[in-house]
Amino acid sequence: LKRNADVCVTSSNALKIVKALPNKYIYFIPDKNLGRYVAEQVPEKEFIFNHGYCPVHAKLTKEQVLKAKEAHPNAVLLVHPECEKEVVEEAVYAGSTAGIIDYAGKSEKTEFIIGTELGVLYDLRKNNPDKKFYPLTETLICSDMKKITLDKIIDSLEKNTFEVDLEEQFAKEAHAPLVRMLELAK
Repeated sequence: LKRNADVCVTSSNALKIVKALPNKYIYFIPDKNLGRYVAEQVPEKEFIFNHGYCPVHAKLTKEQVLKAKEAHPNAVLLVHPECEKEVVEEAVYAGSTAGIIDYAGKSEKTEFIIGTELGVLYDLRKNNPDKKFYPLTETLICSDMKKITLDKIIDSLEKNTFEVDLEEQFAKEAHAPLVRMLELAK
């Protein structure tokens, strides 16, 4: 996919990069929800979305949000922009994982409902022991993220396992949109 892209983005830099692009038309893949979130903030550009999405964020519903808000009436909702629009609209903040951590740390509020992968709760609670964090649901676990562990990374580096060999031209083409992302994100 990267080999055919003009530029890559992350949830933390997508808005900045799309604004910096000279293109009027943006084909935003793979996450339709992140693309929609960016498109709403850049109305001067026209977007085309595919139907891809993050399965963890896309399964959150407005009903779950309302239930969590009822259970924690003093808490504010912080979500990832890869959530469905109706969930993002209920939040006081939508942003990347790092953005959520930063927002909660700087906020004068002391209670938060978190609408992203449960792993972020560790950092939130460690960095803000005087604040309370509630997961939007207990099912926000990304099984793919949990496959990556420090032990597996060390093992792979020490034993040169799981190496992916690509033809030089293929790798060069896939590397170009990453380089462009870093340039535009400055």
